[in-house]
Amino acid sequence: MTTDVTASARTLRAGFVGAGFMATVHSRAARAAGAELTGGASSSPERASAAVERLGLANAFGSVDELLADPDIDVVHVCTPNTTHAAIALAALEAGKHVICEKPLATSVADAERLRTLAAERGLVAAVPFVYRFHPMAREARARVAARETGRLLSVHGAYLQDWLAAPHDDDWRVDRALGGPSRAFADIGSHLVDLVEFISGDRIVRLNSTIRTVYERRATNVDIATEDLVAVVVEMASGAVGTLLVSQVAPGRKNALSIELSGTDASVRFEQERPDRLWVGRAEASSLIERDPARLAPDAARLSLVPAGHPMGYQDAFNAFVADAYAAVAGTRPDGLPGFDDGARAVRVTDAVLRSAASGTWAEVAA
Repeated sequence: MTTDVTASARTLRAGFVGAGFMATVHSRAARAAGAELTGGASSSPERASAAVERLGLANAFGSVDELLADPDIDVVHVCTPNTTHAAIALAALEAGKHVICEKPLATSVADAERLRTLAAERGLVAAVPFVYRFHPMAREARARVAARETGRLLSVHGAYLQDWLAAPHDDDWRVDRALGGPSRAFADIGSHLVDLVEFISGDRIVRLNSTIRTVYERRATNVDIATEDLVAVVVEMASGAVGTLLVSQVAPGRKNALSIELSGTDASVRFEQERPDRLWVGRAEASSLIERDPARLAPDAARLSLVPAGHPMGYQDAFNAFVADAYAAVAGTRPDGLPGFDDGARAVRVTDAVLRSAASGTWAEVAA
């Protein structure tokens, strides 16, 4: 597998479906990777035209079908509301396009499995932006766990806390089940947490017991809200390790507080997304903070560390690295740790288990 962050040797031509924040992030990353930003489509021709002007795309397409029919587009970025992901990604694959689809990949296990299978059958690159994998210090944590510096895994502790829906008047399309799907907090940000825990630990959740809460059933515009504001989960890993995960979009003061801590028989490691340039390593005799310094990191962490120590890196850097690796995969390389539709479908299966457990009040198995 390659150890370089590199885009395709040939200029890829990218199309974007969606006009919101994530389309902005995707387009920045595509531009940084050297792609040609061929055009965009949205929910209406007017929104597409506005997005094209704002994002600096070449053309506005009147519909998604029109964009997918354009032979000049190599890769399609799906940046639309959750319940539309599966249909658009499926159509893009059937049109022979490589796909980068926002999470959740789908809002049902059946749709996610169908997408995973079709991408494999067509031999197309199909990626899901679990971009927190692309922080250098997350890769450093993974390398240390893989080298067994932490010993046998005993416990995992993770949290993803936000406050953008903390007040009763806060609202968003994701609150609406028709647009966001049956799960909100867990599918939206819990999927990132689960992916990072499993990616760094090299272990998988096999069963879980969850509790979910909808704090506000009525918001500024949405009423009779059925999607969850927060989730607490007890997990059991394939190795026998146990752990807890807490996901909340109603935690005042927490903006994007994604953190994981893995404890083994010899040491613990802790990564915090809001402080991405360092890694905490704990031992019984002493603890230390490892700063991001390319000269002192594992190879896979160093290759993602694009600026010298002391120069902060952040979310857009991680996203840029993800897209660069996805484009490199289109060119035929095999970037280490690129999250594909297998990983996207995995997150959907875990989310399904969380909902099943919460509904039944019992443990739920997570399908492999």
